[in-house]
Amino acid sequence: MPDTPTLPRRGRRWTPARFRALLRSRGPTSVRFRQRIAVITGAVAIGIVAVLFAEAADATALLFDRYVRRLPWLPLLTTPLGFVALVWLTRRYVPLARGSGIPQVMAARADPAAATGNLIAVKTVAGKALLTMGAILCGGSVGREGPTVQIAAAVMGVSHRLMRVTMKGTVVIAGGAAGVAAAFNTPLAGVLFAIEELAAAYEQRMTLMVLSSIVIAGMVAQSLTGNYVYFGEIGAHMSLTAALVVVPVAGLAGGLAGGLFARAMLALARGGSRLTRWSKAHPLLFAGLCGLVVAGLGVATGMTWGTGYGAARGMIGGVDAPLWFGPAKFVATLATAVAGLPGGIFAPSLAVGAGVGNLLHALFPADPTGAVVILGMVAYFTGVVRAPLTAVIILSETTASRGLMLQMFAAAFLADWASQAVCREKLYHGLSATFSPHQAP
Repeated sequence: MPDTPTLPRRGRRWTPARFRALLRSRGPTSVRFRQRIAVITGAVAIGIVAVLFAEAADATALLFDRYVRRLPWLPLLTTPLGFVALVWLTRRYVPLARGSGIPQVMAARADPAAATGNLIAVKTVAGKALLTMGAILCGGSVGREGPTVQIAAAVMGVSHRLMRVTMKGTVVIAGGAAGVAAAFNTPLAGVLFAIEELAAAYEQRMTLMVLSSIVIAGMVAQSLTGNYVYFGEIGAHMSLTAALVVVPVAGLAGGLAGGLFARAMLALARGGSRLTRWSKAHPLLFAGLCGLVVAGLGVATGMTWGTGYGAARGMIGGVDAPLWFGPAKFVATLATAVAGLPGGIFAPSLAVGAGVGNLLHALFPADPTGAVVILGMVAYFTGVVRAPLTAVIILSETTASRGLMLQMFAAAFLADWASQAVCREKLYHGLSATFSPHQAP
């Protein structure tokens, strides 16, 4: 019997109607295509905006350094007054810009469409950027990384609005994490931060396109600023024998200190103590008192102003620092963070962690200084934010100390466990609850 010729299946035939349908679903006018363009455009813009914000913040810090060198006692007056003015401006014009910026992004993922009009609105993040630089100009112990996260999420919202596509929760997370990648010049750390912290307990799976946007933002920032290492190429290392002694001490000490910081912040943000109620009832007076604490420490020590980047970099490099730096920077950062003005805690927390490492090196003087300080930074940072993988990758990429990663992982996981003993709730998750619709001012 002769073979019957096989007819092509109708589903595979390239008819004009099928071609038009394909163009509608995947062509330049399709929703899917515009979503991809919005994510890629937003990622590139985030890299550029993050670099510009970083340069503006660094220039502002230099202005304050010159001012405090010429008039070392005047910040006792200008810093408290500046804190009061910044808190008043924040509460009056951009109440959702207060604090770090990361809790706002975490709260925004619940309703991204509404968040582009409040939590990550252009007005909010513009005020955030200006007031954060104002906090730096006042000598506040603030960083720019947290605000960059909120600004980055807003940039992603603008790109989606321009392309007329709906913004999803995963894209909010990607935008915020892209801010971390661009701020630290560490794309991999941004990806881990998205998965470990911003996307924790988030049901929707992040797509490859969204994760790629984080890397794109980091690469754009890297191409603009050069392939620099945030703290310099330290390349620290430590023998496993020494690590068996140093790592447990660093992990427990840093984790407990970081957990104490997180607990104090949450208590003053959401607690019911008499001090918390008084600070809510008299926010401007409380901000002035916090500013006075920051100014007193800054004038007395000359080292606790600003991010603490210079001091941290010096300690990693082996420069001798006073043992009181870590505790003093801890108090300055806490006073700044609870005052109610915009500003992040990433960089100041790394500086406090360097101070913790400096204290540990006094206990282990025979071990490499840089390695001990880095372990203190990893442990304290983990204790504050409870994101051990992010902490390890940030420190390994910002110090080029990949040979220390095993020891850093051990210290980070110990610190995470120790921090939970002091503060069960994650800091940013607890603070994000204060930005829910019924609690936001």
